[in-house]
Amino acid sequence: MTTRDGWDEGSAADGRDISGWETRTTRPGEPGGRVPGRASGGAYPGLPQMPGTPERHGSAYSQAEPPLPPGLNPRGPGATRRPGPQQGGQQGRQVPQQSAGPGYGRADGLNPTVRENAGTPGGLPPELDPRGPGPRGPRGGGGSGRSGWSRRRKVRFTLFALVLTLLVVGVGSYVWADSKLNHANVLTDYAGRPPAGKGTNWLVIGSDSRQGLSKAQQQALHTGYAAGSRTDSMMILHIGSNGNTLMSIPRDSYVTIPAWTDSKGIKHNASKNKINAAYAYGDGPLLVKTIEFNTGLHIDHYAEIGFSGFVNVVDDLGGIHLCLDKAIVDKASGANLKAGCQDLNGTQSLAFVRERHQEASQDLGRMKHQQQFLAALSHKATSMGTLLNPFVLYPTLDSGLSLLTVDNNVGLTDLASMFFAMKGVQGGKGKTITVPIADANYQTPAGDAVKWNMTEATQVFDAFKNDTAVPSFPS
Repeated sequence: MTTRDGWDEGSAADGRDISGWETRTTRPGEPGGRVPGRASGGAYPGLPQMPGTPERHGSAYSQAEPPLPPGLNPRGPGATRRPGPQQGGQQGRQVPQQSAGPGYGRADGLNPTVRENAGTPGGLPPELDPRGPGPRGPRGGGGSGRSGWSRRRKVRFTLFALVLTLLVVGVGSYVWADSKLNHANVLTDYAGRPPAGKGTNWLVIGSDSRQGLSKAQQQALHTGYAAGSRTDSMMILHIGSNGNTLMSIPRDSYVTIPAWTDSKGIKHNASKNKINAAYAYGDGPLLVKTIEFNTGLHIDHYAEIGFSGFVNVVDDLGGIHLCLDKAIVDKASGANLKAGCQDLNGTQSLAFVRERHQEASQDLGRMKHQQQFLAALSHKATSMGTLLNPFVLYPTLDSGLSLLTVDNNVGLTDLASMFFAMKGVQGGKGKTITVPIADANYQTPAGDAVKWNMTEATQVFDAFKNDTAVPSFPS
């Protein structure tokens, strides 16, 4: 005879719920494991025995059995089964129980809470989960939550898009700006031309060309109405490994203008004249040839800017900052500036670099103003406030580059190198000098001129050629 326990979900004839824990006794040879009338613990005759329930004798189990998962325990999550010995060594088939609550009666027999928390305390173990093992995302999340992009992928894509945008804008801006440059065949080879030396030599000139200026603008800027063009400023910028040097050449320097052929094919012999005349006769090409002939230097690059471009560039930059040690008033140039530090607009800047009548040394004093101005202009043009502000950068490039004339070999990177070199000179990474002068009032058939001190000047020129330290001489 065998006695078994089990949960009976039965009902009485009158409809009362008589479910409960049942003890059944089976006699040898009897099927079904029930003897009518021999139930205890709330069992009734004729009720079938729950399969899979452990046998017990009296009130103790015959053998310990693992507890049901909390989600299947009919007494609710957190309840444990009473240990006890199992008698007879028989193990019944385990039947999953429906969890009471909102999910009771579902076709799949699973509480929604259990479905949502499968694999967690209080939910179905992974091996019983009908959806299979693996992590579960939130309701409607599509599995592990990877239905959308991860944060890392979004960051990577954003950075890639930003880099691509900057690259496209940068390339487009470069092509646009390069198209604004006016190139000219200024540097030409000829017999006897000095060979290229070490470092890089730029010839930077300011032209007084009135091209593009109306009569009203010429009057407002005090440029005069003369036709043609002359050079108001002339400098050689040497960029080398021993520091950069900006050397001014007085426009009245008395030099030899080598033989040349004009636009009509007429040949002209070499002659003595002011260096300014070379530009008036044959523009940039003859000026370059004259400087190379008299200095022995090889000019690598050429840059020229006229009056109108000069004014527009300064205004587009929002002005430049200069500190003056004295007030300047000059009717010829239109300068009317107070002493001290101040911001100058385009018209004021042009008057400043052209003023000479108030200076005791005339053109020599004006060259110092020009050097001071170029340093301030380069500093403003290469500042982060300009380079990172498209509302300043693009108008400046548009006005400046369109009125700038350079040799055929100059690109935007070369031009940027020139401006940064000028900025370095002002920042103490170089020096500014003037061609050594022997006589500032040298009498010539062409009028008062400037005579170079060739002994000292040759030392400066040699330093440029060999890219060595430039010597200094007392003024």
